[in-house]
Amino acid sequence: MKVLPRVQAFQPASRNTVMTIRRISQTGFSLVEALIPLTVAGVLLGSALPTLVGLKERHRLEGTAAQLETDIQLARATAVARNEVLRMDFLQEPGGDGCYVVHDGAPGDCTCTADGPDCVPEVTPLRTVLLPMAQPLSLQTNVRGVSFDPTGGTVTPTATLRLHGRAGTLHLVVNVMGRTRTCTPDEALPGQRRC
Repeated sequence: MKVLPRVQAFQPASRNTVMTIRRISQTGFSLVEALIPLTVAGVLLGSALPTLVGLKERHRLEGTAAQLETDIQLARATAVARNEVLRMDFLQEPGGDGCYVVHDGAPGDCTCTADGPDCVPEVTPLRTVLLPMAQPLSLQTNVRGVSFDPTGGTVTPTATLRLHGRAGTLHLVVNVMGRTRTCTPDEALPGQRRC
């Protein structure tokens, strides 16, 4: 009699073997799974970028306005402390760059250059601020300059200074006592007082 080999019936793998196989097959990410978070991050960044640029321009505009206001108060206080008339001249270069100079001379005694103030020999510039066109901010005024009187601490004449930037326009209104009020004609600058 001939003995046939014994055929074993199919036996399913043990539970531990199945779990091991599943763990091995699920250890990585597919390309699609990896690209989904990158795509979402790209969309969020793309939508936030214009807001960040606008915020940077607004801070530049408000910072320059605050600096100008501080310099007006400094010039007024320095005139009183030194007991002499000081001037703040607002100048515009032919190429478009603007500046302002606080000095102890007469109107027109100082001009601005890219290297700093250029004043006649007997005039001392105390503070100079350049506003290059690269910033892109421009300063427009209704006067060429103002004088700070040491006896009363007054400013002559009163002035309206307009700072224009990509984010909008800010007006600095200087009264006879040297106080500065900031306002905007634009709705684009929330939080600022309207003119």
